[in-house]
Amino acid sequence: MGTTDTSATTTAASDKPACDPVALAESFASAADKSAKLLGDYVTRHAASGATLPSDEFGLSKAFLELAAKLLSNPYLLAQTQLNLLWDYSALWQSSMLRLLGHSPAPVVEPAKSDKRFKHEDWQEHFLFDYMKQSYLIAARWLHNAVASVEGLDEHTQKKVDFFTRQYIDALAPSNFALTNPEVFRETIATGGQNLVKGFNNLLDDIERGNGHLRISMTDTKAFELGVNIATTPGKIVYQNELIQLIQYEPTTQKVHKLPLLIMPPWINKYYIL
Repeated sequence: MGTTDTSATTTAASDKPACDPVALAESFASAADKSAKLLGDYVTRHAASGATLPSDEFGLSKAFLELAAKLLSNPYLLAQTQLNLLWDYSALWQSSMLRLLGHSPAPVVEPAKSDKRFKHEDWQEHFLFDYMKQSYLIAARWLHNAVASVEGLDEHTQKKVDFFTRQYIDALAPSNFALTNPEVFRETIATGGQNLVKGFNNLLDDIERGNGHLRISMTDTKAFELGVNIATTPGKIVYQNELIQLIQYEPTTQKVHKLPLLIMPPWINKYYIL
């Protein structure tokens, strides 16, 4: 009975590097060169136009200064919110110690069922990521409750500070950072960092497209090529004027109607009309 020796194959696979170091170095060099060019353009442009103060179209400074004044005017409420935060972190510390000792304590705080940021199993099973997750959720709950508990703000200001506080809380989620997101961390190890270099290059492309300002691309501008995967149906323009071009497509069957059909669907939000 024959057997297959897989030791050589296994050894070769294990010896294979996670990525090509030369390709990775070239990617870093390309990103560094593009960064230097964008930085130089930014400095030149702003040196010519002069320094400008950041604008505050939404009136955030005034709204949050008013919030801080109301919060400081009630020391008891401020102390109570700080005490609640301390108790929650103490509970998390105790729970973490029990888990390190081999126990399975209930989590101090859990994300909402609709929260997709922490669906990966490592957020629950890995001690470090679970601790970061719960620590973030405790701080997020505390900050949101502290802002919501302030009295004396008018309805418009209250809604404004509540909305932007939620944006701030969401922006600081550990899932948004490479070193604190287990999925990104695993991908970084698997690709030898190529995923981070690719993402950084995409960021530089968006900044370059916006002439120094971040303009996030929503579509792949290189996905279609005229005559290759778009506008490939044979045909010709049989009539045109200042308003329209009438295109007659070549038949794809042996028999066709003697008179061609002119199809005119609704014109709303249409770049062209069939």
